[in-house]
Amino acid sequence: MSLRRLLFGRPIPNERAEEEKIGPLTGIPVLGLDALASAAYGPEAALTALLVLGSGGPRYIGLLTSLIVALLLVVQFSYRQTLAAYPDGGGSFSVARANLGLRPGLLAASALALDYVLNVAVAISAGVGALVSAVPGLLPHTLSLCLLLLAFLMVMNLRGIRAAGSAFLLPTYLFVGCLGITLLIGAWKVVMSGGHPLPVAAPPRLPESTATAGLWLLMHAFANGCTAMTGIEAVSNGVPLFREPRVHHARQTLVGIVGILVLLLCGLAWMSQAYGIGATPPGQAGYQSVLSQVVAAITGRGVFYYVTLAGIVLVLCLSANTSFADFPRLCRALALDNNLPAAFAHVGQRLVYSTGIVTLSLMAAALLVLFQGVTDHLIPLFAVGALSAFTLSQLGMVMHWRRMGGRGKRRFQWINGVGAACTATALGVVTTAKFAEGAWLTVIFIPLTYLLLQASRRHAERVRLATETQHPISVKPLAAPVVVVPMRRLDAVTQKGLHLALSMSPDVYAVQVVGQPDAPGQLKRRWEWQVAAPLRAAGLPVPRLDVLVPTYREVVDPLLAYVQRLSAAHPDRFIAVLVPELVERRWHHFILPSHTATLLKMMLLFRGGPRVVVINAPWYLGERRRWRAPWR
Repeated sequence: MSLRRLLFGRPIPNERAEEEKIGPLTGIPVLGLDALASAAYGPEAALTALLVLGSGGPRYIGLLTSLIVALLLVVQFSYRQTLAAYPDGGGSFSVARANLGLRPGLLAASALALDYVLNVAVAISAGVGALVSAVPGLLPHTLSLCLLLLAFLMVMNLRGIRAAGSAFLLPTYLFVGCLGITLLIGAWKVVMSGGHPLPVAAPPRLPESTATAGLWLLMHAFANGCTAMTGIEAVSNGVPLFREPRVHHARQTLVGIVGILVLLLCGLAWMSQAYGIGATPPGQAGYQSVLSQVVAAITGRGVFYYVTLAGIVLVLCLSANTSFADFPRLCRALALDNNLPAAFAHVGQRLVYSTGIVTLSLMAAALLVLFQGVTDHLIPLFAVGALSAFTLSQLGMVMHWRRMGGRGKRRFQWINGVGAACTATALGVVTTAKFAEGAWLTVIFIPLTYLLLQASRRHAERVRLATETQHPISVKPLAAPVVVVPMRRLDAVTQKGLHLALSMSPDVYAVQVVGQPDAPGQLKRRWEWQVAAPLRAAGLPVPRLDVLVPTYREVVDPLLAYVQRLSAAHPDRFIAVLVPELVERRWHHFILPSHTATLLKMMLLFRGGPRVVVINAPWYLGERRRWRAPWR
């Protein structure tokens, strides 16, 4: 079995495409991990902003969580309308493009792309952060663990959507089940103790509160906590992944994701207040995640603690799968609209958009390296993209219902209008509060991505105009091309190339570039009895042999100049450069051998001229026994 087959599995035929569709049970792991995992780093990010308040910080987490949950429910209710209106996938780009125009559509796509890339980086860094909090000895290896997990996720998603969903099903429900049980036990203890439960394992002691919470600090904490908003977009963008009736299944999945997330956020806020749990400084010795403190305070550090932490770590790490499911589909929509190269719209052998998956992995890896895999360093960049996409999508839906008309549609118009107003307000708060801490990068990144998409669209349009023609193909007689065969030495590889060249044209030029002045004589003697004599005896034209001895021992430039001279000498004919090339089947064979042939082909394509064409003539290692020239 090849390494490729082992990693990615067997190709999936087109007739099995429907079998790759998913239902709500699998849809939650595939499209909801981002949202569910935000229960781990959203409250922690808010509490981190409240560190300056010391023991007074946890008192405000309930208020902040209430605002975030209210906003979450508004967005969820708004997106239910989007699912029905755009059953073929109503991501922010599609909705804004259809209802607001190209420019708002590209702006939504830019914001959404930022959100997806940051989701991968934040999810992986948060997962590794949870692991490091349980095993502090791994702290120095944070970045390496992040990159290793990213590679694993890329491979799993290249295996196909259904395969990824099946792999992530158990960790998702382990996370929800263990954390749900923990919060239920915690709620029972809080009620039975009159609101003052004793922790089984005491959390780190918070310093006494010496500051008061001002509006700016609360805005800052709210902005951090809004990272829990990410992931709702995924279901509307992934409607085509569901089996029929797909809108119904998509709505069930959306309700399930939001319902679980709301319960987790409210439960964690309640437990944090009751047990006096706050954040610890990230990236420093003694760091413990908020979830680790909550589980330890309620159940202790026994077997259940480590099982729960394992579920949390797995889900945090795997929550990046939401981006891997949706980012390639966003790229596909952009490519079909000529805003990205066509490769992003091509389905791979496992029925996934492989180019988008690999691109997402590379961009997330760059972010992880840049920010050293620390979640708190990435959080300031996170919510801006998601809230921008939410706002543009809901504004697009307002225009959609207005265009549809009718009394029944006016109610939906108001729903989406309220959603747009809420997310726009939250966007303003987040951008203002986090601007100095890194959110300014999003203000640069989103316009740059927008300009890149516009440039790609303009380039595609230029190519279309340059290549489009309304004229019939020319039928006038054409002379056979002049064929040039570059040769390293006179061997079986070259002989096969000469054979192919002679089948195309009687005018064949064999060219060798040598470094030693006495080498041409040796080659000409072999040429006479190995090539010229057999061809004359068979009544075939004999190729002309030219040996070039460059002054500075170059190879590519002398061959390129030779081809350009031939092109100038034959202005009415094509010059076909037929490159004989040894092909070795093992991947490691490509590391050490010379790649002169590849470089020559590349230079001919860029500098050869409009009448120069390049042809590959492969000779496979071990071919000698299977092929002989027909004139022998």
